[in-house]
Amino acid sequence: MFTTGRLEGKACIVTGAAGGIGLETSILFARNGGSVILADLHDEGLQAAKKEMGALVPGAKFKIFKCDVSNEENVKALVAEADEWGGVDVMFNNAGIMHKDDDDAISTGEDVWDLTHKINVKGVWYGCKHAVLSFRKHKKTKGSIINTASVVALVGSATAQVAYTASKGAVLALTRELAMVHAREGFRFNSLCPAPLNTPLLQDFLGTDQAKRARREIHFPMGRFGEAIEQAHMVVFLASDESSFVTGQEMVVDGGMTKAYVTPEGPAVPPPLNNAFNR
Repeated sequence: MFTTGRLEGKACIVTGAAGGIGLETSILFARNGGSVILADLHDEGLQAAKKEMGALVPGAKFKIFKCDVSNEENVKALVAEADEWGGVDVMFNNAGIMHKDDDDAISTGEDVWDLTHKINVKGVWYGCKHAVLSFRKHKKTKGSIINTASVVALVGSATAQVAYTASKGAVLALTRELAMVHAREGFRFNSLCPAPLNTPLLQDFLGTDQAKRARREIHFPMGRFGEAIEQAHMVVFLASDESSFVTGQEMVVDGGMTKAYVTPEGPAVPPPLNNAFNR
């Protein structure tokens, strides 16, 4: 059942909601009293997410919606789904890809570059655009938009993924700009900057290559990757009125990674448990 009413009365949309950060955030949104639309491109993942939501948050007000965020008409239709709840109040533009063939400036193909930016940047732009139009349509005096960027938009990496990195840098710039443009309307825009996480997007990429994995883990002061739920808690804060004076910010949730020079030795700090995953 609901734990608090931090999002009571708020209609929330989450893209990329079939797994990872998106699903964990959807669960917390519902537990905090929000009405939630879970959007994703993948039917199978959405159906699984629907079952998880029903089991973990009995009585939650939610629905699923298949959406390709790189298609503006899809995004427009997605946002319109919140009209029956009085219009969207919280838009979490979380959907994104990290292509397996994304590499350095020489090796990355133009098709990989274009696809990555089509989803990671255009998709966020469309989500922001149609959320603002909905805010205005329903005469909202406040609204919160959270866009998933990444710590790679803030620090460089020798393990190149230039299309992804550039796309996340664009999300930061877009979010800052829109925060200024719409500040006097009461619409807040913030970026979530996750560190590498223990989610399928990265873990499938790393696979069983221990050297590849260790090269990344060594940079975490806590000795481990982050968990999706640790990002979701930040998103709930940004979605709620508790963050009413927070806008245009890069909210870095990275276990101290971007502040580290030499990391500590010793056993890793145990991670928290996620809601939707068996870990």
